[in-house]
Amino acid sequence: MTRKKALHLYRNIGIIAHIDAGKTTTTERILYYTGKKHQIIDVHDTKEGKGSTTTDYLEQERKRGITIQSAAVSTEWKGYQLNLIDTPGHVDFTIEVNRSLRVLDGAVVVFDGVAGVEPQTETNWRLADQYNVPRICYVNKMDRTGANFAHCVKGIRERLSPNVLLCQVPLGSHDEFVGMADLVAGVGYLWNGDDKDSTWDTVPLDQIASRVKFSAVGDQTWVHELARLRQETLEYALAMDDAAFDRLIETGEFDPETLKRCIREGCVSGKLVPVFCGSSYRNKGVQQLLDGVVDYLPFPGENGGIALVDEDGHVVGEQGVVDDAPARALAFKVINDQFGTLTFCRIYSGVIKKGDSLLNVTRGKKERIGRIVEVQANATKEIDEVRAGDICAFVSMKETETGDSLADPAHPALLERMRFPDPVISVSVEPKHRNDVDKLSAALYKMVKADPSLRLEVDKETGQTVLKGMGELHLEVTIDRMRTELGVDANMGKPKVSFREAFGRPVEHTYTHKKQSGGSGQFAEVTMVFEPLESGSGVVFADEIVGGRVPREYIPAVEHAVRVESREGQVAGYEVVDFKARLIDGKFHDVDSSALAFEIASRQCFREAQRLSKPKLLEPVMRLEVVTEADYLGDVIGDINRRRGNVSDQGQRGSQAFVQGFVPLSEMFGYINFLRSATRGRGTFTMEFDHYEDVPANMVDVLMEKEAK
Repeated sequence: MTRKKALHLYRNIGIIAHIDAGKTTTTERILYYTGKKHQIIDVHDTKEGKGSTTTDYLEQERKRGITIQSAAVSTEWKGYQLNLIDTPGHVDFTIEVNRSLRVLDGAVVVFDGVAGVEPQTETNWRLADQYNVPRICYVNKMDRTGANFAHCVKGIRERLSPNVLLCQVPLGSHDEFVGMADLVAGVGYLWNGDDKDSTWDTVPLDQIASRVKFSAVGDQTWVHELARLRQETLEYALAMDDAAFDRLIETGEFDPETLKRCIREGCVSGKLVPVFCGSSYRNKGVQQLLDGVVDYLPFPGENGGIALVDEDGHVVGEQGVVDDAPARALAFKVINDQFGTLTFCRIYSGVIKKGDSLLNVTRGKKERIGRIVEVQANATKEIDEVRAGDICAFVSMKETETGDSLADPAHPALLERMRFPDPVISVSVEPKHRNDVDKLSAALYKMVKADPSLRLEVDKETGQTVLKGMGELHLEVTIDRMRTELGVDANMGKPKVSFREAFGRPVEHTYTHKKQSGGSGQFAEVTMVFEPLESGSGVVFADEIVGGRVPREYIPAVEHAVRVESREGQVAGYEVVDFKARLIDGKFHDVDSSALAFEIASRQCFREAQRLSKPKLLEPVMRLEVVTEADYLGDVIGDINRRRGNVSDQGQRGSQAFVQGFVPLSEMFGYINFLRSATRGRGTFTMEFDHYEDVPANMVDVLMEKEAK
């Protein structure tokens, strides 16, 4: 079977933004205007039980009015196939944005026209940079009171990218928002109403001033500046082509197709970031945004293929996005429910048909492809084959987890791995009914398999099952989804912080393990140097033995002992991080030495060395942003200081004031209750993990006592 649609007509895109910027509302309008659905459900209606939006179909999403898991939909626009993923904006679910961006070719970054650049937008932008994903910006909610396009664009330039290219500017704001001026096409779009089927008039730029007049000085300024703004856009875009730029400067003329090609080249390479505007809720600008997606965002493979790596993660080649190559795919999401498992995959090369067998290269296991489906949020449509560039789901794969590489068994290859954040908060979990212990274990395993930002452990001392995640909401939603999707009720304990430990200073230590009780004994001696490293360095082991002081066959046992022992430190039993262990000397016995003896010696050497180093306790520090009315700012700042935090920035954003800072996670439980009380319900906050920091010596006992309760 041949390809139904040429690869250059595909767009795999994600909608990313801070919470409440309008991602899901924009997705609903896209599906309506592309003919995929014939009714629009608004997010605020889902809280009132009037249905659900296409991509927010989980019960937890409807109740809270937020996106919790990324959802994929496919549609068409002007002959182009759009595979679109709507992602969450809440920091607790950043993992969903992470794994979506990993497999997407482009992204639409949505901004709230009032709030501008918000913390989670910055996080998502950095993720897009990490995966080299081209993007276009869409300044939404231009109909809201306080909407300020200039403030938003300034924030994008200063905090995200200096390569901003204004493709559109708004005509009016708040109640007077009537459309936008297209600086690329040289026309304005003036809507005739707010209805979803409302039409618009296309007006030349030089005639807009005679058609509209706005009460706000800032809005009127945009109209007067249109000629200058268009010239700036033309010069900045055509600078991608020397000949076209020279022609523009010398004659004032340009070729519209060359202009679009330059913008596309700039966007795909990351040298330009096109900016659009509109109001998805008022049904203005979504069609023009779709035109921008097909005009400027890349098709699969246009921005390069995917890196091939060895088992250590080192790049060894690149796989282009082509049909006539061995089949290679990346599993980027797993969904479990009572009906089975759906494994979402991005196909990077080759053709995969129903009934084929693939090798899970990550785990060395074979998987048979029983059924292939195209996913429409919570609905599926069965298909017979998928090709390079496609996003699909395989049904009932048993061994494959998020991030695994799948390949033709005759041509195995590891695709570049996905990077996941470490959890910062944990709760104990137990079944509501004694008879449900096994069901709870199975349900927790499924949730952890589907979400790599969750971790599951058993506390050795208490025997409790401990679930770790990215925040209180993340863990609450996980427990609630087990109830609704898997039919398992569970009780959740009080949240606890995931502390870490570190060496306080470099230590050289020798430990001798000697045991003789008749017959062959045990003997091993190791001398090791333990040195603290910078945050994020992990555990590094160095073999510096010379002259065979420790035989080669015993050195892996030493490294294994250090890595295992680092999982439980000597301060309070937390994982020890960011250190280098150097094996510099040792002794062995021809008869009594063994790998086990060297492992025991190395474990004891680690324990004693960490104690001698004056070890430190590390705590997760969160980046906090509070938005409220200016009257309450003093109380908010005072409270941040009381919580051992520090303020990094404060200012005005539209009609609201904001304050940003860093606060230890251990001080932030129940913060929403304080904020509601202090601001009379008018304050909101966002919080995300930023870094680990030393706990002050006088606070260690206090925190450990609090955690033990």
